[in-house]
Amino acid sequence: MGLSLFLSLLLLTFCSPQAVHGNSEVEVLMEIKAALDPHNHILSSWTSEGNPCNGDFEGVACDEHGMVANLSLQGKGLSGRVPPAIAGLKSLSGLFLHYNSLNGEIPREIGNLTELSELYLNMNKLSGSIPAEIGNMGSLKVLQLCYNQLTGSIPSQLGLLKKLNVLALQSNRLTGAIPAELGDSAQLMRLDLSFNQLFGSIPLKLAILPRLQILDVRNNTLSGDVPTELRRLDAGFRCGNNPNLCGIGFSSLRACALHDLEMNEPEAYGFNSTGHPKTIPLSVNPHECEKPHCSKPSNSSSSTIVFVVGAIFVVVGGAVSGIFAFSWYRRRKQKIENMIEVTNSFSSRGQTKDLSLISLAYSNGWDILADEKSCIGFSQEVPQKFIFNLEEVESATQYFSDVNLLGKSSFGATYKGILRNGSVVAVKSINKTSCKSEEAELLKGLKLLTLLRNENIVELKGFCCSRGRGECFLIYDYVRNGCLSQYLDLKDGSDKVLGWTTRVSIIKGIAKGIAFLHSNKTNKPSIVHQNISSEKILIDQHFKPQISDSGLHKLLADDAIFSALKSSAAMGYLAPEYTTVGRFNEKSDVYAFGIIIFQVITGKRRTTLPMRLLAESGKLEGFIDEKLVGEFSEQDAMKLAWIALACTNESPNQRPSMKTVVQELS
Repeated sequence: MGLSLFLSLLLLTFCSPQAVHGNSEVEVLMEIKAALDPHNHILSSWTSEGNPCNGDFEGVACDEHGMVANLSLQGKGLSGRVPPAIAGLKSLSGLFLHYNSLNGEIPREIGNLTELSELYLNMNKLSGSIPAEIGNMGSLKVLQLCYNQLTGSIPSQLGLLKKLNVLALQSNRLTGAIPAELGDSAQLMRLDLSFNQLFGSIPLKLAILPRLQILDVRNNTLSGDVPTELRRLDAGFRCGNNPNLCGIGFSSLRACALHDLEMNEPEAYGFNSTGHPKTIPLSVNPHECEKPHCSKPSNSSSSTIVFVVGAIFVVVGGAVSGIFAFSWYRRRKQKIENMIEVTNSFSSRGQTKDLSLISLAYSNGWDILADEKSCIGFSQEVPQKFIFNLEEVESATQYFSDVNLLGKSSFGATYKGILRNGSVVAVKSINKTSCKSEEAELLKGLKLLTLLRNENIVELKGFCCSRGRGECFLIYDYVRNGCLSQYLDLKDGSDKVLGWTTRVSIIKGIAKGIAFLHSNKTNKPSIVHQNISSEKILIDQHFKPQISDSGLHKLLADDAIFSALKSSAAMGYLAPEYTTVGRFNEKSDVYAFGIIIFQVITGKRRTTLPMRLLAESGKLEGFIDEKLVGEFSEQDAMKLAWIALACTNESPNQRPSMKTVVQELS
């Protein structure tokens, strides 16, 4: 009895804190849900009975102590407000609410999240001023508030963020001068203030920041002499559409005249040494200078100020158009131990070389668990590391805009994107819960995908897995002409009808691609696709077929795979033996290929029994797509029909191998 009581007390000692934290945080999460998703259309998985740390709450991740550490709700279509209750998640280290339709002001209580290292509120409809309380968030490394409707001046308190690497405030409606205090953030690597209404000069303290790599102040109304120290940034310094800026040694700037030097404003209107705010001199009345011409007071200093403000409002009167500014930076490890990001093969400096990822090259010194959150890959031509980050993928897809949505599945979605070097890619996002839980298995599957290089296989360009964000992103070559299913069941008069020669060529290409997957080469094991269908066959600009999602099952959890197979089974691609043995082999792919031959020949998605009987009887009438209007080779059609029948034989042992099929088609 005594031992039982002791064990009970021991369990209470270790379990109670987590339970208490869990209950209190559930209450906070429910308040957040009510504010972000007032109509309960999106966060329906969040319930007061759920456990945030076992997957019950979509987009929520916990740390090793059972505390909520990440909210990854980007691109969910949320339309509410960021609530003050967010401050109740004391252990939060990552808050990702970007690319939604959130409105209202940023709550000042957010400054209480002192453990937060990454704050993404960009691409929303937030208004009001930037809370000065953000300066209290000493752990903050990334602050993304761009592409909103924020007004007012930039708080000088942001200079208190000593760990800040990235500050992105572009495309808002910010006014005032650039605070010189931002130069106190010694770790700052990227500062983007473009497409606002800022005026005054560029502070020297910013120019001498030791780690600064990008300073973007385009499309403001800045004036005066640009510090020569910014020349070291080269292309990283961007200052276009600031007509009153001048400087020596900048190809995009004119040399300064005497009146330019007289126009230099104080570096900031932030706080002075006594802690009181600096103000614009009383002799300045901005409203007077909204007119094209301003009167000149007799005081010489006032005359200078009036001249500056007059120039400002003339410039602001012009139309300002927004563009997406790509960013580059190395991001460090978050506080949660199991957060990693691995990946890609695109140069961060906009190089136009094809940096196709062909090998992870573990033996060449890449530590996948190193203290980096960058995406790393290797080029065949240039044997060195290239860096790009997840934000670049977000920018390439316009933050996963619905405009760029190519398709959705039960475990993720695919978006079209354009990288900084102009490459067009397809970005496939996979939910964390749909990926294999074992890290070693996931990495093994990713490495396998890099080995699939064939003209009839969609090539993986890179990948980026972020447990903190709850997603894994696969970056593929974009294939221009859609999928094969779009060329089936066409209406009369459609301009998508494929000619006979093109159909035969597509069938041969698919066969070669599957045969490549099944081949066992020195650097690549044999792979069964498991889910071949007309939706997985993409058609490029030359109408060459490329098989997509090859090897994807190596990354997915079993339930995600089963879910993906439902539609394939409904369309008849699933080999009959799968229902009895529940396993795939190469002959399963052969069966699906046979179904695709029937589809290409008939021009129809569904293969009916009468069609098979017509093929077996050798009667082509009523079997060949009538939209070909008789323009096909009967000999080729009969051969393809017999190959399709052989591939879809009920007995797997009676089906040919893909190697044999390729030989027959040749």
